[in-house]
Amino acid sequence: MKHAIKLFNDKKLRVEWDPDDEKWYFSIVDVVAVLTDNNFQGARNYWKVLKH
Repeated sequence: MKHAIKLFNDKKLRVEWDPDDEKWYFSIVDVVAVLTDNNFQGARNYWKVLKH
């Protein structure tokens, strides 16, 4: 898999490309950080609560 970092609104998103399935996989914590305008720790806590 190919690792990369994409920028969205000046925030970093960790992504991976799977050439076999031809799909991008995004770090959900990074996506939550962008959507909630939180830092990494705040996004991790938000995701942890949301999962439960």
